[in-house]
Amino acid sequence: MSLLRRIPTPGWVITIAIASLIGLSAQTATPLNGTWRGNLAKSTFNPANLALKSSLTKIEVTQGGIKLVNDGVDAQGRATHTEYTAQFDGKDYPIKATIDGRPSPNQDAVAWRKIDDYTYENTAKLKGQALTTTRVVISRDGKTRTNTVTGKNAQGQTVNNTQVFEKQ
Repeated sequence: MSLLRRIPTPGWVITIAIASLIGLSAQTATPLNGTWRGNLAKSTFNPANLALKSSLTKIEVTQGGIKLVNDGVDAQGRATHTEYTAQFDGKDYPIKATIDGRPSPNQDAVAWRKIDDYTYENTAKLKGQALTTTRVVISRDGKTRTNTVTGKNAQGQTVNNTQVFEKQ
C-alpha cells in the first residue's frame, strides 16, 4: 500500500489546493486586468481635435466578462467617468457615463468579444446603433494596451484613433 493511501487528506485541504491553482491560472491568463494610464505622447487621434487630455482605466476581468471604470478629461477639458460590467458574448450591456457630472449623450451600451487572452474587441453603441469598434491588444509582456478605434462618433464624425495605455 502506498504511503498516500495510508495518510488521510482532509477534503478542505484538497479544496484549498485546487482553488489556489485555479486562482493562479486565472491571474496569469488575464493580462487585461489592472490599472491602465493613457500615454498621450504615443497615442494618435484623428480628428486631432478629439484627443483626450487624460485617461485612467481600471479593468477587472470577471468570469466570462469585464468590469471597467474609466476616469479622464476629454478634448474640451471636461471630466469624464464611465463604468460598466459586460460579458464577452457580443451582446449589448448598458454603461453609466458622465461628462462633467451629467449623463453622457455619446454612448449608452457596449458589446465585448474575447478573441484570445491578448486580444479583445468592443463596440460602442447609442440607441442600438453601432458607433465605433475598438480592437484591444495587450502586449505579450502585459505592460502595454493598444486600443485601435474606428467608426463614427455620436456626432457623426469619422474616428480613427490609436490609444496607447501603460499598466500602472
